[in-house]
Amino acid sequence: MRVFVSSKDVNTEHAKWIDARFALQDENRGITAYNEAHIHGAIHWDLANDLSDATMEGGRHMLPSKERLTELFRTSGLELDDLILIYDDGGNPFATRAWWILHYAGFKHVHVLLEGFEELQALGFAITQEVAQPTATTVEPNWQDDLYANRNDVAEVVAGVRQAVLVDARAAVRYRGEQEPIDKRAGHIPTARNFDWEQLKVAGQYDVQNAAEQLKQVVQPEDDIMVYCGSGVTASPVFAALTELGYPNVKLYVGSFSDWISQDEAPIETV
Repeated sequence: MRVFVSSKDVNTEHAKWIDARFALQDENRGITAYNEAHIHGAIHWDLANDLSDATMEGGRHMLPSKERLTELFRTSGLELDDLILIYDDGGNPFATRAWWILHYAGFKHVHVLLEGFEELQALGFAITQEVAQPTATTVEPNWQDDLYANRNDVAEVVAGVRQAVLVDARAAVRYRGEQEPIDKRAGHIPTARNFDWEQLKVAGQYDVQNAAEQLKQVVQPEDDIMVYCGSGVTASPVFAALTELGYPNVKLYVGSFSDWISQDEAPIETV
């Protein structure tokens, strides 16, 4: 499955556009940037308000309910067969988070653009400040529940009653527990292997084929794989890369490390 594409290689005439720009350091930056300028026809999906549910217990960016996501798809004017192109600032994990949610919901033709907004603008795509007003649909998602891992799934792996490889997509210093700038405990989920999501990029742009051999040093295509990070955001590029490379059995632990340690007795390891 091809996930990452260049806008130069896609017929965008009938595409639906999603602007997923966001900044973890400034949660208003994405919608502010969208209001200043965006690709003509693009809607904005906000990580904090649309792609996460802060009212849910557990991790920092827990997945909204299926009912809430279905309403998002409908008000966004989406159908399962639409060609959907998602962009952020390029090389960020926000477009891939939106992609994973649409993939999970059974949308068939969804891609993350390699180019960020400024590159798309430089390529001549029409830019506007006008907020898109798509016609609502009655789309019924075709949920792919085999792509989703919850805390209990991971706990079974840690306990040794389920065979799967946990992949921690955070930086090595966080994986090893040497630094933890965000969460209340440092380290990683027991048995997890490390692959820093930043390794997927060359010169700030995703290059999945370039990272293929590095990924094979961590996981094999025949493995059952559960990918996590701090809160289910930066793990999404690794999930997307494994999907593009043909790994058939990959799940995203959306709650991720922040969900795992939400229970004080949860075991962790440091290296």
